[in-house]
Formats: sequence, C-alpha cells, structure tokens
Amino acid sequence: MPEKYRRRLKSTNMQERLIQEIRRRERVIRIFPNEESAHRLISALLAEIHEEW
Repeated sequence: MPEKYRRRLKSTNMQERLIQEIRRRERVIRIFPNEESAHRLISALLAEIHEEW
C-alpha cells in the first residue's frame, strides 16, 4: 500500500468512527421501515468516506 494509505489503515480508528456515525444517524431515524433503508443509510455513509479518500 502507498504510504498515505498505510497511515490511515494501521489502526481501527476509521472503522470505529464509521460505526459511531452509523449509530448517530440511526438514533435520528429510530425505526427503519425495512432492511433496504438501513442498507441505503450505510451505503451513503460509505460513499461519503470513499469521496474523501
């Protein structure tokens, strides 16, 4: 891996941050109408992170 990615991948901070962000947004919604809506939320967050990289 290139150096700029190794710095981010050597710890689990990014994973922990993603889980925190999912839980924070999940609290706002409270109840998902179906499983697809939960998948859309998670995929939107992952797309945001992908754009930052």
